[in-house]
Amino acid sequence: MSYKRLWIALALVLVISFAVLGGVGVKLINSAPPIPAQVVTTNGQTLFTGEDIRDGQNVWQSIGGQEVGTIWGHGSYVAPDWTADWLHRECMFLLDGWAVESGAANFAALDVEHQAALTARLQKLLRTNTYNAGRDSIPVDPAIAQAFDQLSNYYGDVFSRGRSDYAIQKGALSDPAKARQMSAFFWWTAWAASTNRPGQNVTYTQNWPHEPLIGNEPTGGTIVWSVISFVLLLAGIGAMVWYFASQPRTEAHDLLPQSDPLLGLNPTPSQRATIKYFFVVAALWVVQVALGAITAHYGVEGSGFYGIPLDKILPYSVTRTWHLQIGIFWIATSWLATGLYVAPAVSGYEPKGQRLGVNALFGALILVVVGSLAGEWLSIQHKLGNLWFWLGTQGYEYVDLGRLWQILLFVGLVFWLWLMWRALKPALQKRDQSHALLTMFVVSSIAIPLFYAAGLMYGQRSNLVTAEYWRWWVVHLWVEGFFEVFATVVIAFLLTRLRLLSITTATKAVLFSTVIFLSGGIIGTFHHLYFAGTPNIVLGLGAVFSALEVVPLVLIGFEAWEHIRLARAREQQIWVAAYKWPIYFFVAVAFWNFVGAGLFGFFINPPIALYYMQGLNTTPVHGHTALFGVYGMLGLGLMLFCLRALRPGKAWKNGPLSFAFWSINIGLALMVLLSLLPIGLAQAWASVEYGTWYARSAEFMHSGHMSQLRWMRMIGDTLFALGALVLGWFVLGLVTGHSYDKRAYVPEGSWEEIPEEVGAK
Repeated sequence: MSYKRLWIALALVLVISFAVLGGVGVKLINSAPPIPAQVVTTNGQTLFTGEDIRDGQNVWQSIGGQEVGTIWGHGSYVAPDWTADWLHRECMFLLDGWAVESGAANFAALDVEHQAALTARLQKLLRTNTYNAGRDSIPVDPAIAQAFDQLSNYYGDVFSRGRSDYAIQKGALSDPAKARQMSAFFWWTAWAASTNRPGQNVTYTQNWPHEPLIGNEPTGGTIVWSVISFVLLLAGIGAMVWYFASQPRTEAHDLLPQSDPLLGLNPTPSQRATIKYFFVVAALWVVQVALGAITAHYGVEGSGFYGIPLDKILPYSVTRTWHLQIGIFWIATSWLATGLYVAPAVSGYEPKGQRLGVNALFGALILVVVGSLAGEWLSIQHKLGNLWFWLGTQGYEYVDLGRLWQILLFVGLVFWLWLMWRALKPALQKRDQSHALLTMFVVSSIAIPLFYAAGLMYGQRSNLVTAEYWRWWVVHLWVEGFFEVFATVVIAFLLTRLRLLSITTATKAVLFSTVIFLSGGIIGTFHHLYFAGTPNIVLGLGAVFSALEVVPLVLIGFEAWEHIRLARAREQQIWVAAYKWPIYFFVAVAFWNFVGAGLFGFFINPPIALYYMQGLNTTPVHGHTALFGVYGMLGLGLMLFCLRALRPGKAWKNGPLSFAFWSINIGLALMVLLSLLPIGLAQAWASVEYGTWYARSAEFMHSGHMSQLRWMRMIGDTLFALGALVLGWFVLGLVTGHSYDKRAYVPEGSWEEIPEEVGAK
């Protein structure tokens, strides 16, 4: 069968999308809010320099960065958004000062008319862009300088003495000079959020955060592009339904093999070497779940864990950093190990030394995991000095690991790609009916190290806009994009290997789904950057293409039903039941793809929604249900599938798997529905009514009903953690033997070792 049209469509999508992403990226970086050489008062006093701002950004990064509150809405959710918080406190300092000058006790004591007059004065002062490009300076009113001095002292106190409400430990930052530099950085982010772009009546951050005192309200573009995104979503759904309805009906693949096609197929030495990867995956996952429970608890008891002063050893910034990094590590490890297992299986060939390469890569991954986690702890504890960026934490969410570990991980991914290529090369040379699917396998494998390299495109002192642009290449394109394409191809190979799916059907489905997914997904990266100091074009492109990302997910039920049908094929062939639970994890992937990536993703994606919800708990609703619900479930499913395929002749105890599967999924649902979503909606209401600062304030977040909602999370978290422990215990039992059911029927088969270079035939 010819797939020429699909390949042409895929090539066009990639070329056009990356041309847009790159071209707009250049404009985005060049139009970033300027960092001046100096900020001076109108009477000639130097308040601080551009180097102070850059040094302050580095100070913020070294103590956890986006893992301690947010900047421009990106980061963690217990501490405030420092941009919104600084801006509101600065506004109130100015208004109260002017009110006192007029004879009132404070701004709140004035009547409505006088308040309106002072608010108009405030808006003119803060929204007027005074940046002087010729002198590379920002002149400010002396009152702003006074506000800076007071707020600098306030934030210095917060980070030196600690704040339980913010889960900031005592001594998080004790150096007064560094605290003042960090305050300069906070001031600059607030300046960009309150100052109009030259020649425009909109701030550098598209009027975000919502701050009524200075007229920071949604722009016309924010509203119009949101409406357009709704219309395009409906149009896309209609087109997709029309397409599926027009396709000829194909009969289900009912003629299943009489026995397990993998039975008697001897694993190669390198395939056996991948087993330890999956045991590490299970162990890291259990650790990540434990860290998630501790991190969530910091939201209600910011300085400890049920009375234990844990923040002295493991502060919130460390546990959250580790929680996110370990999540990326175990999911990626599962997928990489699956690739190493599948490569010789589909080619029927194992190159000489492949096992050595697999073992060497495993050692390198362990080094990166342990080294980066240790470095992050040392950096946040102020034990690395000026080496924090290279050995500690970069301070950016999802790419926290130090630059040295980041480089080593990239080298490891390139080495993995080489291992994949040398195993797949003989199969590619055959040019048989599986050639197109193999080519897609290779292309998606190349994309994995390629797009992780985007995280190396910014430096220690890069403008925040530049760092955010490239960071989202990693998070959106690497984690959410091409890893999903790779996993889709891998699943197709596994199902064709079991002869549950034909090569033709699998190839067509993979190419078509990849074209549809990437047509919105690549340019859709911009929806993360609406308010990150970017121009108007980012708002439009992000709104349109993030809506198109959701279109293919509305029909994900077809994929889920196909997987359920395969899992229920016991009536046809007994051996298929052995793969029931790995397949059910794929069913969960389809479900959470629709709910987490689709419903909860589009819930916050339109600009008008994200304007009020950015940095609130509506984001982790999407994050947990999409990142774990889709990619985590997929990692677990691939792990179980490969472990099942490596020993097809041994029966598993299905009871623990059944309990783990339902506990994990129900626990995730309860975590979201009982806690995260209600908290996020309450915050959104507060953001609309009063402003972003209030939705993130300790006053609101630690009110009675909000604390109750946080404690409600324990129900889902506990059930989820039990499922994680049972699954971890089950995987361990594949080593000790307690997870095998010796009483169950075992078809005839063999488990014989074969030498290298023989192949999986």
